Amino acid sequence: MRKTYYILSLILMMGGSSLFAQSDDTKKADKYYDRLEYVKAIEEYEDLVSDGDGTAYVYHRLADSYYNIYNTDRAEYYYKMYIQEGDNVEGTAYYRYAQMLKANQKFEESNEAMKTFANKAPSDERAKAFKSNPNYLPKLLNGEPKFTVEKSEFNTNLSDFGGYEFGDKLYFVSARNKSRRDYGWNDQPTLDVYVATKKGDLYQDPKELAGEVNSKFHEGTVSISLDGKTMYFTRNNYLDGDYEKSSEGIGKLKVYKASLVNGEWDDIEELPFNSDEYSTGHTALSPDGKTLYFSSDMPGGMGMSDLYKVSVNDDGTYGEPKNLGAGINTEGRESFPFIDSEGTLYFSSDGQLGIGGLDVFYAKAEDDSFASVKNMGQPINSTGDDFAFSFNVEKETGFVSSNRGGIEETVANDDIYQVVQIQPLDEIKVMTSVVDAETGEPISGATVIVYDAEENEISKAMSTEEGKADFTLPGSVDYSIQVNADDYESNMASVSKEEENEVDVVIELNPIEDIITPEEVVLNPIMFDFDKSNIRKQAAFELDKLVEVMKKYPEMKIKVRSHTDRRGPESYNQTLSEQRAQSTVQYVISQGIDESRISGEGFGESEPKVDCDSCTEDQHELNRRSEFKIVKD
Repeated sequence: MRKTYYILSLILMMGGSSLFAQSDDTKKADKYYDRLEYVKAIEEYEDLVSDGDGTAYVYHRLADSYYNIYNTDRAEYYYKMYIQEGDNVEGTAYYRYAQMLKANQKFEESNEAMKTFANKAPSDERAKAFKSNPNYLPKLLNGEPKFTVEKSEFNTNLSDFGGYEFGDKLYFVSARNKSRRDYGWNDQPTLDVYVATKKGDLYQDPKELAGEVNSKFHEGTVSISLDGKTMYFTRNNYLDGDYEKSSEGIGKLKVYKASLVNGEWDDIEELPFNSDEYSTGHTALSPDGKTLYFSSDMPGGMGMSDLYKVSVNDDGTYGEPKNLGAGINTEGRESFPFIDSEGTLYFSSDGQLGIGGLDVFYAKAEDDSFASVKNMGQPINSTGDDFAFSFNVEKETGFVSSNRGGIEETVANDDIYQVVQIQPLDEIKVMTSVVDAETGEPISGATVIVYDAEENEISKAMSTEEGKADFTLPGSVDYSIQVNADDYESNMASVSKEEENEVDVVIELNPIEDIITPEEVVLNPIMFDFDKSNIRKQAAFELDKLVEVMKKYPEMKIKVRSHTDRRGPESYNQTLSEQRAQSTVQYVISQGIDESRISGEGFGESEPKVDCDSCTEDQHELNRRSEFKIVKD
């Protein structure tokens, strides 16, 4: 799908082009390369190699050219040649080499190239992400599919991508108009916007979009306002018959809008945050239509292209573009944003950890920002380029574009695929193992309970003979997992919403005797909310250990002694401590312990553990305690 990036015109930002002095032998090839005519450039550079004039410079140029048209086999070959022949090979070349190896399913070799890249560019966020999670690929490759993917019936043998559904129509971009001039990047016609109408379950009869949107230059992906009257689209820097270039002679991209007039998209206007010196493109609208998202290589960004947002004001004006920041953007390419009706952001990136080439990622809406980025996994993503994802939450269907079909002659072609959701996307599979902390042996029959962040019980299971208990849970939520087992001290583990779709959790249990002394059962502090005496989940977790001890030793009797710190009136603290002692006693009784075996007493602030006048917060906490004295064993 590298050819799709000619429509983003971010080639100047790609990096990796050798800056060596050009020889007379390479001038013709370099001319094509600098004009982004990669097919012709490849022919010239390959001729030099055939004539025995292959150099590190030529190999690098060939590698980048094949990379840009996504011929992964040839790109891999020439990156390897460049690395072997070149001096002071930069980190970017290793990163691209790793990408091509991954696209060719040579995952171990790709990891080795990524290690070299990470060593050469340790401050690069892509390097940091890889170092923190070098074994991420198996989970992505072997994860349970959440979608089915099927190639759409209206693709051609040329480039088709960017499916966007609005009403009963599907808008997309295609190079199928052979009356257009060929573009040197891939020797295909320039791109136009097409529209197909839904008939039954299929979109049929694609036609060029009526109106003034399409021109003799490239048009890109579209988004449409809620009322259906305004279309935002991408186009080369061309308006009213004038084609403009940057100061370096490159025609950049701009975002334009069109209005629906008598059934046609006319009255083309340029948006104010465009520039002749950088590209903007590939728009998406927020659910309320008040925010426009787009991709750009404008100055001040983090990488080759970043995602931005800009407010759409009621009076038709626009705010100042704001970068979505490091949580979304990387030193690589982020593009093709889409926002669904629930505010979830989908986008494509080759800077986040992926399967190969561009992958589709998503980030749930979170206040005025987005939660952590997650990979969509297979089959939405492949070892090819996967991009321009759009999704209808209500219908649970959408579209993704990909060149996973392989290359036609030299160039990999993009196609549109229809996707159907078969499982919730934001779902996490938690695989729990319960083991003896001393022997490592599995513990069967343990009670495993899952709580959410609000301390609601979500699920419960008994561990199997292998000590296993698996749960499938809604994602984007923090969970805690509590385990209780006969003869063992209870234990707990946390599962962060930052986890990928599958996570393994091992919970070790210590023998219950470890918390028994001759005088008392030693628990962690029993915490209460300020000015309250009800038993919270964390307190219940500790008290369950006491319950387990008392079940194992049926003659044991316990006295609960509750204390407060010295803040507040003495009489109030006395009453509060008595309430907390009785709440503790009632909880233990509720778990099946006879009431004759447990009693409680409050001591207020009369017996501080730390006798202090100006206590620190830690000292106050030590004084707010409950003790579990053994009165009969």
